[in-house]
Amino acid sequence: MSWPVPHSLMVEPTESEDKGELDRFCDAMILIRKEIQKIESGEWSTEDNPLKHAPHTQTEVCATEWTHPYTREEAAFPAPWTLKRGKFWPTVARVDNSLGDRKLKLRLEE
Repeated sequence: MSWPVPHSLMVEPTESEDKGELDRFCDAMILIRKEIQKIESGEWSTEDNPLKHAPHTQTEVCATEWTHPYTREEAAFPAPWTLKRGKFWPTVARVDNSLGDRKLKLRLEE
């Protein structure tokens, strides 16, 4: 995946991806659209929803305090297969959103 233009997504699967993995990707895109529909219908707030705060870190999901109107399960396991296959837990929630993607600066320290 790449983001060649702001607010766009380009997907180019390689030959190394099997059909099962491509099907899971398509299912994930469908689930994301369903989450968007929950925001559009007002079921989820535009400011506090799983999409706005994704990805949720393990530290956040396992913390004692949970201040979001959606469940921890909706935040941590949005797709049914994540419970069966395992889950990658990101160490940080976001790195400066899209600004960091557009203005990435790498520095070599000597």
